[in-house]
Amino acid sequence: MYTYKYGGENGVSQQLVAAKDLVVIRTQDESLDNLPLSRSARTLLSNMLPVTSFPEANVTVYKVLDPEQDHPKEQRNLIRKVFAQEKGVRFAGRVLKDPFSGAVKVYTENFFVKFKDDLEPKACLKYIKKESLIVKEELGFAKNAYFLGAPEGTGREIFLIAEKLLKKSAVVYCHPEIVQERRSKAIHPMQWHLKTTQVNGQRIDQNVAIEKAWMTAKGKGVTIAVIDDGVDTEHEEFQGAGKVVHPRDTIINRDDASPKFSMESHGTACAGVACANGNYKAAGVAPKATLMPIRSGGLGSMAEAKAFQWAADRGADVISCSWGPRDGAWYNPEDPLHTTPFFLPDSSRLAIDYAVENGREGKGCVITWAAGNGNENIRYDGYASYDRVIAVAACNDRGRRSIYSDYGKAVWCAFPSSDIYYPQLGTQRPITAGIWTTDRSAEQGYNPGGREAEELVGDREGNYTTTFGGTSSACPGVAGVVALILEVNPQLRWSDVKQIIRNSCDKIDKQTGRYDADGHSLFYGYGRINAAKAVENAQKTLGPIDDFDVQGVAHFSKSSSLALQEGVLSFDAYENNRFVGLRLLTDPVHPDLTITYRLFINKLGSTPWMANGSLAETGDKRRKVIGFQIKLVGKLADKYTVEYAAKLKGKKSLNKAKDGAICGTNKKTGPAIREIKIEIKNK
Repeated sequence: MYTYKYGGENGVSQQLVAAKDLVVIRTQDESLDNLPLSRSARTLLSNMLPVTSFPEANVTVYKVLDPEQDHPKEQRNLIRKVFAQEKGVRFAGRVLKDPFSGAVKVYTENFFVKFKDDLEPKACLKYIKKESLIVKEELGFAKNAYFLGAPEGTGREIFLIAEKLLKKSAVVYCHPEIVQERRSKAIHPMQWHLKTTQVNGQRIDQNVAIEKAWMTAKGKGVTIAVIDDGVDTEHEEFQGAGKVVHPRDTIINRDDASPKFSMESHGTACAGVACANGNYKAAGVAPKATLMPIRSGGLGSMAEAKAFQWAADRGADVISCSWGPRDGAWYNPEDPLHTTPFFLPDSSRLAIDYAVENGREGKGCVITWAAGNGNENIRYDGYASYDRVIAVAACNDRGRRSIYSDYGKAVWCAFPSSDIYYPQLGTQRPITAGIWTTDRSAEQGYNPGGREAEELVGDREGNYTTTFGGTSSACPGVAGVVALILEVNPQLRWSDVKQIIRNSCDKIDKQTGRYDADGHSLFYGYGRINAAKAVENAQKTLGPIDDFDVQGVAHFSKSSSLALQEGVLSFDAYENNRFVGLRLLTDPVHPDLTITYRLFINKLGSTPWMANGSLAETGDKRRKVIGFQIKLVGKLADKYTVEYAAKLKGKKSLNKAKDGAICGTNKKTGPAIREIKIEIKNK
């Protein structure tokens, strides 16, 4: 335990503890990646995740990442020892943190000291010299106040030196220089989708738990590409070195993503929801993420396809797409557009595939997509229903479905957005006007500004709007959550991120949400995303995993499904139903362990190998599953074994198998399966 005091000898004592899995490294001038490190240091660096930095002091804090290391403290000490010998490294040491909040705090070998006002400067310098300290700066904001430095290598002794000085009768205040990451400005009071707040005197608690998530991640080091109609990159919330990277207009092939026409305000609002800095009046979900704005063309155009390649080739981690085919009128169930299919063009599909397969050095860009605003089935939208994207629905400020939001099996999750009062369809009057976010500056956007604007549509200056909504707003919100996930675990594949989101949702509107046995709702997907849970679940994959469990769902011929309960799927209640499909998933999801499986089908042969929650099915409900195989793949696969068994109709004993062996039969005919047991064990 390390202590220091703010407020003088009788002030408040602050306590810090050493973090077992964190290490701080301070370099001379260059960043650590640019130093000519030894082979040992390079090897260790590959297992170190930067969690925060202080570029003004060339200081970076790293988390120790070693899946095979059960004792992070030992790994941390090895890193300290090795890096202390590296050329260009000034210091490699322990990191301290608040024992209650876990907030990282870095100490330097410097002090703040203030002597009594009536003490002569010579007397002050005498005290300083006696303790072998040097004056780095005489501070002008208080009399007899100094910024002092201790000899290099003093390390944690600074706490003892500060304590000793503070006991001197001539000293009023003394404490070490304790540095923590500077946080952006707080969430604007109107941003109810991010934290619990009050709007018009009414408390709203229908948010995505962003404040807790921000204690760990804000999207630093992650790039969000917003493909839309143009972004006002001169907006005050997008300023700062490196905030905007690789802007592009794929229509006219210029490196300029700014809006070109008066009606182009959509992209600026979307970008703000995703990653506005929060320095003024609007914070994005991932305020420290980098923005890559791309102005693109119409559906099916080459400009549309080129936008995905541009994003993938230039380092986008997340791609947000708040657009799609024309929706039917949400209030008119007879509108023929509700059931008019719009197919995904080959050019666009291949471009999306390119981003998914080649982006992020092969791990794949994560693509979020607005589900649509037509109060219609998403299956008719070839873009949002494509299984390589994350389709995002909208929920309102009461924790219910936004009346316009599209629905269906392809909906993956929901995010807070606006709603519409329409009593004919049973909706309640919304508490808020919509989502508060960035708008095109001055009078050009949704909010023209003026004296009445702040009460109606945004701020007086016209730089922000409070009326943005639709699934257009929900989509970049989830893109921001993805950025938080990738900050804490950049090694995740796009499919891993999708599964983490699935496991990080709150089930809202349970009574009318119509969640099935798989935990999926046609209206909300797997629920409203919880950013804090998402970050926590992403972190679970960073360290050693003691054990994995298996989640699973069996599907039956009469539209029934059954969830795995403690590793067991018993079909006794489905005597007159045929077992026709299976989904399996490891818990927790881990980028280095994948569960794969295939089914053998009566008279039809086998399904392809499926993985990580994908559906293996007969494709013909007249046929039944008579056998199956399960195996683990990935870097961690050799550390675990998967054992499984089946109870076959008419048989008393279980048919057992493991690690890819056939359970049941792979012949053309065989008895039906009545029960499955699955377990992952350490080898």
